[in-house]
Amino acid sequence: MCGTPLGAFIFLKHSETFVRVRGSIEPLPLKDAYMKTPRPTARLEPLTQLRNLKMARSAHAYVRGSTVQFYEWLHSQRGRRLPSGPPVWICGDCHAGNLGPTGDLRGKIDIHIRDLDQTVIGNPAHDLVRLALSLATAARGSDLPGVATARMLEEMMLGYEQAFEISDEEELQRPSQVKAGMRSAVQRTWKHLAEERIEDMKPTIPLGKHFWGLSKDERGALKTLCATDEIHALVTSLKGRSRDDRVELLDSAYWVKGCSSLGLLRYAVLLGVGDDDDQEFCLLDIKEAVAAAAPRTAKARMPRDNGQRVVEGARHLSPGLGDRMIATRLLDHGFFIRELLPQDMKLELDQLSQSEAMRAAGYLAKVVGVAHARQMDLATRASWIRELKANRSQTLDAPSWLWSSVVHLVGSHEQGYLEHCRRYALQH
Repeated sequence: MCGTPLGAFIFLKHSETFVRVRGSIEPLPLKDAYMKTPRPTARLEPLTQLRNLKMARSAHAYVRGSTVQFYEWLHSQRGRRLPSGPPVWICGDCHAGNLGPTGDLRGKIDIHIRDLDQTVIGNPAHDLVRLALSLATAARGSDLPGVATARMLEEMMLGYEQAFEISDEEELQRPSQVKAGMRSAVQRTWKHLAEERIEDMKPTIPLGKHFWGLSKDERGALKTLCATDEIHALVTSLKGRSRDDRVELLDSAYWVKGCSSLGLLRYAVLLGVGDDDDQEFCLLDIKEAVAAAAPRTAKARMPRDNGQRVVEGARHLSPGLGDRMIATRLLDHGFFIRELLPQDMKLELDQLSQSEAMRAAGYLAKVVGVAHARQMDLATRASWIRELKANRSQTLDAPSWLWSSVVHLVGSHEQGYLEHCRRYALQH
């Protein structure tokens, strides 16, 4: 993959980050300090440095990582002018990178919302604005003209509205680039997952830049957790496994993963499932759940425990993923847990042509629309669509509030990105 031209859709490995160099991609090296494994009590500083580095790489990366700035805008006067959609579970951080292929318990694979840390019962318009901002910055990163952004928003709204006209079981028509990525997801095996996530097929997690050592308390808490009936039920629920299979803890580590969530507690746990002669491997992602910054509907009834909130939101927005998740308490913190499947991949947009950008916008918005629509009855769907079709100008077939929001947000995030880069350059 390294050194080859980028396509419109690229499903990147989570453990590597690339930078474009003259139309190709090359690994962007991390500083030597990051390569060292810090003590458990000294993680915060290198994690903060890493987050700042990731956000300095591009304006699109900055948008993905600067969730707090987006939420502050939603609470501002401009943000409060958005239409009030029906209260449903929303992603809360619906940028394009949080959509991608996921597998379900039966082995079926499809594109869904795949990151739900910020999920709340809230205004679906917030997901639309967040997705539109992400697509607009991706277009700018591909050197597309401003008119392409306008056309992308039109296609985005068309795709979103079409989602309310189809059944939940109906398969969406995928752009050719997504079909190619889906074929890659279907063909992936544990070998691919092990090589990408733990860099080895042996039943251990090697410590290094992606995995750090645990404290004695962390190791003991994870050992106790993995002996529970809840974990046994979770890892034996996949198609092809038996409820009677033995589950064995093989190794565990602190996981250095993500961007905006860097600094939260996150653990990788490697389990063996089944007898020694026919043992399968299972990689658990155990991630701390904290209070959502995304605005929620007043008086909405949601679980108070943040781990349970994330799981409940996932079951409404991406049922195939939500059914593979559980919530738990660990070391006096709330967590949510899922087994990572080889098919769980991240969707990245890069080097888009205008036609590809428009098709991508329509398709991704349709995925989000399906997740919203399944929570509404027919009357609520019709009322929400009528609201979305209002307030359109003669020159743009998309809501005027969406266009004005994106214009303002792109400008403020560009300013924030340049200021972030200035501070980063002064510190390094």
